[in-house]
Amino acid sequence: MSTPDIQVTRTGPLTHIRLNRPAKRNALTVAMYADMAETLAAAEGDGTVVVLFSGAGAGFCAGNDLADFLANRPANREEAPVHRFLRAIAASTRILIAAVHGNAVGVGTTMLLHCDFVLAAPDTMLHMPFTDLGLVPEAASSLLVPRLVGHQRAAELLILGEKVPAARAEALGLVNRVVAADALLAEAEALAARVLAKPRRSVLETKRLMKSPVTDVAGRMDDEGATFEAGLKTPEFAAIVEKFFSARSKVA
Repeated sequence: MSTPDIQVTRTGPLTHIRLNRPAKRNALTVAMYADMAETLAAAEGDGTVVVLFSGAGAGFCAGNDLADFLANRPANREEAPVHRFLRAIAASTRILIAAVHGNAVGVGTTMLLHCDFVLAAPDTMLHMPFTDLGLVPEAASSLLVPRLVGHQRAAELLILGEKVPAARAEALGLVNRVVAADALLAEAEALAARVLAKPRRSVLETKRLMKSPVTDVAGRMDDEGATFEAGLKTPEFAAIVEKFFSARSKVA
């Protein structure tokens, strides 16, 4: 890794990305974005099935390190590490889990919109203060937040920049559930284990279908049908069926 501010631990099919800049509340630098983008790109082909995000110290992520951001503004926006990271997390075919505590500001919140599961400690506070900075939302949050919570509530979060405590985030559907702080990482790892216990192809294909740009019912049914039929021909399915009938014969 190019910076110690990102810790990456690979345990079989689980890759854990830990923001490790606690003195700065895990405010993200260009180098941190670059490392996370490269890790997500590698996860597409290195056998990773689940990527887990967490943060060290008092909070998950304080957003961008403004001084670093201003000092390293790229000539080409598309090649900027921040944009490479956002494209990578949005396009990831892996199962993404986030364990969030304390403040999650700006990109610290918007990156969660691309995760499949988000667990939050009771002290979690989500905040997207883009308009307060004279800016606009990023990471497709202007699309995804209204989809999740409706236009009027999204206006509260994106236009007014209201802070969202953990309980309200759960009620709005921005996080899956609130978990005791001392159990947060263990719960996230247990969730990863539940995912990893399932047939890998079916898990990843289900995510692909859920994120498919095909929005008409007939088109989605065709995609599901083709994927379902392909699944019937896999060794995984054959083994599961054999196990099922073997168990029934023993009971009989």
